[in-house]
Amino acid sequence: METLTILGTPKTPTVEMNVDSGIIEIKGRSIPENSIDFYRPIVEWIDQYADSAAPETKVNIQLEYFNTSSSKCILDVFKKLEQVFKKNGDKGVVINWFYEEDDEDMLEAGEDYQSILKIPFKMIELEE
Repeated sequence: METLTILGTPKTPTVEMNVDSGIIEIKGRSIPENSIDFYRPIVEWIDQYADSAAPETKVNIQLEYFNTSSSKCILDVFKKLEQVFKKNGDKGVVINWFYEEDDEDMLEAGEDYQSILKIPFKMIELEE
């Protein structure tokens, strides 16, 4: 299994999913033309990763903005990570949700995901 890297564009986030370190990062804006097509390789990668997950999986999400169709796909990504969390029991999965200090909408979005999922979530405020 290899690291998945997707370079960001003005409409899509940068994605780095490292199988060796267990670090998954999604940063930028998520307003792709077709969210399902964009997020499909990410979900598929996590499916494979679940079989040989690192002792700790750290998920860093730092999105400036995402549209409604992306929010559903992001939830799908988190649900796959929840399966990794359940399957590997002692293998920790932590989601770090980064948001700008004045961005109440992004904080609320993170809290909404946190309330749905059974994975440890950390809200991390970025100072300007």
